[in-house]
Amino acid sequence: MKPINVGLLGIGTVGGGVFTVLKRNADEIMRRAGRDIRITVVADKNVERAKEVTGGKCRVTDDAFSVVNDPDIDIVVELIGGYGVAKELVMKAIANGKHVVTANKALLAVHGNEIFLAAQKMRVMVAFEAAVAGGIPIVKAVREGLAANHIEWIAGIINGTTNFILSEMRDKGLPFADVLKEAQALGYAEADPTFDIEGVDAAHKITILASLAFGIPMQFDKTHVEGISKLQAVDIRYAEQFGYRIKLLGITRRTPEGVELRVHPTLIPARRLIANVEGAMNAVLVQADAVGPTLYYGKGAGAEPTASSVIADLVDVTRMHTADPENRVPHLAFQPNQLVNLKVLPMGEVQTSYYLRLRVADKPGVLADITRILADEQISIDAVIQKEPGEGEEQTDLIMLTHQTREKRVNAAIAKMEQLSAVAGQVTRLRLEHLGS
Repeated sequence: MKPINVGLLGIGTVGGGVFTVLKRNADEIMRRAGRDIRITVVADKNVERAKEVTGGKCRVTDDAFSVVNDPDIDIVVELIGGYGVAKELVMKAIANGKHVVTANKALLAVHGNEIFLAAQKMRVMVAFEAAVAGGIPIVKAVREGLAANHIEWIAGIINGTTNFILSEMRDKGLPFADVLKEAQALGYAEADPTFDIEGVDAAHKITILASLAFGIPMQFDKTHVEGISKLQAVDIRYAEQFGYRIKLLGITRRTPEGVELRVHPTLIPARRLIANVEGAMNAVLVQADAVGPTLYYGKGAGAEPTASSVIADLVDVTRMHTADPENRVPHLAFQPNQLVNLKVLPMGEVQTSYYLRLRVADKPGVLADITRILADEQISIDAVIQKEPGEGEEQTDLIMLTHQTREKRVNAAIAKMEQLSAVAGQVTRLRLEHLGS
């Protein structure tokens, strides 16, 4: 049977991993796919490096558009990243009737609706397992393995850089800035780490998972995004005293009022498995009605883990590319005409529990004033710790956990607290999720 010819756009870390794994496991992959899958051309601006990686085993060019226009190419693998030329290349490949495999979560989260519509019209596939959680097959799990279920919510540690930083802050008690430098020195964080530490990367990924889970269009612009750059080591220590750990979570939940779509630092009970995911590892917890909770754990980045997902997509497309397009697995799990525009809740309408830390004057009546404000906003307190002031200090930390309430009530309460003369500076607010069934 005729081999499948693949055009690889970008042969950096992941692209090099794809080339290496595909070559190393060629026989095994052919037995699974039913035919040979060959990278016949690679496009990369660094032609010399591309030739070094490929060892003369395929054609190398610096013109990516020549690849997507090549009539002999069956599948285009896009590993360039970003929103710009990557989108042009993907759309051109689709227009030319080629299937696409991509690891580009940013592209899909922002332009996925347009891309999938174009692919549907041209009756080609766009596969993107590697776009979420690297080597963890979470896209296939949600889209296919859980197809019998009504998915209730997904919560994921889906950025390894931030998880490494939080793990180090917890273990060593170091401030964020110091651990970020360590992460950059070790190669876990980019020179410009903004997308990771400010939660944007995780937001791209949870946007994709929400679409797969609930059959809604991609809505990245409605995702609430907070990163970890302002998180203080003292809050990690206090969370531990209450029996919680802090993780940057991507969370999406279906409620009667709409869909929650959010990324932020979150307190999780230390007894939960996901709370014990350390270092640069990823984990995604899915709650569904029939199967209950399922946890998916593994490497969320790296050359070969991500290559594993890219090649799995190549195998899937190879198996299915001659099938009737009406009988293929839909891009977003649900049939294209069955997607629904559920309301994405603004953050003020989201209901969860909260961790509040206040710097207060050490004098009688302060706690009573604060609890009165919470009562006025119908916020119930779950636990309180008031630290003893240091020698010669007139202020101390007051830490409270609340029961579940609506965020706009907490915002209103915080505004009132900060007006009290006994409260110094701003109130620190973190969200808390129990992640129980």
